[in-house]
Amino acid sequence: MSHMINPLATPEQLYQRRSFSALPTELQDAIFFSTQCLTQAAGLLLQLPQSVTAQANVLLARYWLIEPMVSHEFSDISAASVYLTAKLSPYPRSPRDLALVYNYLLSPSSTFFQPSVSASDDSPPPPPPPPTNIPNDYYLPEHVYNSFQTRLLHCESRILYALSFDTHVSLPHPLAITYLQALDFLNTSKSTISKRTLAYLNTALLSPQMLYLTSQPNALAVAAIYNAAKDVGAKMPECEWWEVFDVDREELGFLVVGMRSVEGWGRKMREDVERMKAESESGKRGGMITRRDIEGELRRRGLSVGNGYGGNTGVGSEEVVDMEADMARRMDEKMAEIEGSAS
Repeated sequence: MSHMINPLATPEQLYQRRSFSALPTELQDAIFFSTQCLTQAAGLLLQLPQSVTAQANVLLARYWLIEPMVSHEFSDISAASVYLTAKLSPYPRSPRDLALVYNYLLSPSSTFFQPSVSASDDSPPPPPPPPTNIPNDYYLPEHVYNSFQTRLLHCESRILYALSFDTHVSLPHPLAITYLQALDFLNTSKSTISKRTLAYLNTALLSPQMLYLTSQPNALAVAAIYNAAKDVGAKMPECEWWEVFDVDREELGFLVVGMRSVEGWGRKMREDVERMKAESESGKRGGMITRRDIEGELRRRGLSVGNGYGGNTGVGSEEVVDMEADMARRMDEKMAEIEGSAS
């Protein structure tokens, strides 16, 4: 049964990630959301099965549970997780394939994270107009590819080292379909409830609660089925049927709420990312956020760049500034000057 369970995050790891990080919580969430979306977009363009891309999302989340988010460029870590996961699957992709895909996704010609057109509160925003396709925007010179390949292999080794080479990921998607078959698809359309269940499982990959790192696949599958049944109006068994699949009521309730909250939280994260890009030095609207954008956001908030990591964090090479120590040093220098002039 070991192949059906995952290594889970400990409470200490979750607490340290939130409490001892140099980044505010909302910036951590924005980085996590945008990078996970970038990973999904890259998986689509690389024509990888969703099972491979989802495993890359989980490995990326595990890595950031151990290493600081700003230790490497976000897009490089995303590419390394996809490259590593695909390499271990029947669908490997070459570094050049990833370089071409990520070079396009990060270019102005890409539709990734383009700002949406404003709409009324009652209706969803219409899709943004497609950007002008300029091939020169994503042309890949050889020296750029060589640099990308070097960073890709370095980030891959960092992920393997941080995870102690444990790359096993068990996904809840196959279990969810098996459970639906056991429940006779709740007497509804097989296609409808299956697609809705898988949609919840894919959306949960973006959850700020890191549901894939705190719950086992069987619990995630049951929660997705519960939400899907509520959405399609399927009649569930009147007994506590989730206990048959080894899930208790408390965990089920937490996962149900967590999965349902991702949609609204994702809209807010997208707005935050668009705002940060608009306020960045480049002033470019839309696209993937970078470490430079985070550095600029920290400076606008009056926070020191790299605080908490004891040196160069990758965002910037500024040293940690202790305001109280700096003030004490200046007062000592001033007192020394006064004593020198008095003598």
